[in-house]
Amino acid sequence: MRMDRSVRVIIAGGGTGGHVFPAVAIAEEFLERPDARDVLFIGTERGLEARVLRDMGLTLRTINVEGVKGRGAAKMAVSLFKIPWSIAQSVFIIRDFRPDIVLGVGGYASGPAVIAAHFMGIKTAIAEQNSLPGLTNRMLGRFVDKIFLSFPDTGNWFADRKVVATGNPVRREFVGGIKKSWKEGNRFSILIFGGSQGARAINRAVVESMNYLEDMRCRLVITHQTGKEDFDEVSAAYRDRGVNAEVHPFIVDMSSAYGGADLLICRAGATSIAEITATGKASVLIPYPFAVGNHQELNARVLADAGAAEMILEEGLDGKSLAGVIRRLAGSPETIGRMEEKSGKLGNVKAAAHIVDECMVMLDREPLTGVGGA
Repeated sequence: MRMDRSVRVIIAGGGTGGHVFPAVAIAEEFLERPDARDVLFIGTERGLEARVLRDMGLTLRTINVEGVKGRGAAKMAVSLFKIPWSIAQSVFIIRDFRPDIVLGVGGYASGPAVIAAHFMGIKTAIAEQNSLPGLTNRMLGRFVDKIFLSFPDTGNWFADRKVVATGNPVRREFVGGIKKSWKEGNRFSILIFGGSQGARAINRAVVESMNYLEDMRCRLVITHQTGKEDFDEVSAAYRDRGVNAEVHPFIVDMSSAYGGADLLICRAGATSIAEITATGKASVLIPYPFAVGNHQELNARVLADAGAAEMILEEGLDGKSLAGVIRRLAGSPETIGRMEEKSGKLGNVKAAAHIVDECMVMLDREPLTGVGGA
């Protein structure tokens, strides 16, 4: 039995940036607290967390678990067979680390870890990034003590007594406002990304748009996260067109990439929206059309209706239409400035503090900032 009063935390889940980066934001906030001692992540070797967390110097232990939804019968059977072992692995990790609380952030690994902690009598919580909860969080909502929501209307899926609307956490490097300065020499910088895996439709449309922007190529400075699969093709396409482009399969230091951009062209996942508005950036949002419940389009419409972003549905996306938007915005610093101002007004930079405050209250500790990050 531990005699000290320091707080030890396990954060479980991952797979994509939409789960991993909010987890990092929460960990950073925990480690800023005087009572905090250590944070451990539980994830998988296949998820983004295996690369990103270790590169950040954060501790990750992995379990052997796979997704169940959307798989064939044979693969689903294998996935289901692995669940009891992944729960057992979680029990071993939890016994070794002895956390005060286990927080699930979505993704395969959060399920076994949170279930194991619940039945071991440890405080548990989950964080849901999207307006439509994922399968894992819908299941875990029955067991956990608290549920932290990015969108208040998500509460319809969970018991009212458990839910707290906190917003979606963003990493500290995004908090405080990454302000752009209009590039000297009339340069216009664009950051393109399609999530941690990339987005082929966006990659191809951006490359095609360069065919309609020949007269502007000397002005454009492109930074493009393509994902692993499209990296070679997109890199070659820029070279062939003589475009000044810095191309990466994945960008770890995304806050620096944001800081150098006049405009973002990207998907409209919950974490991207949180980071865009926290930093007050202008954006062209291209929602992923197959997102569950069409939540990316709903996210994008919030910004577009507020004048903080432009939205292009993928069904209407091509190089010519995208080039027209780029040309218009590059020629109007005033429009970019208005979009930035409205984007910043939608930002919530206190979500991580709110979540950690609530966790401290669950553990009978005094929150540092007062519940709600006030």
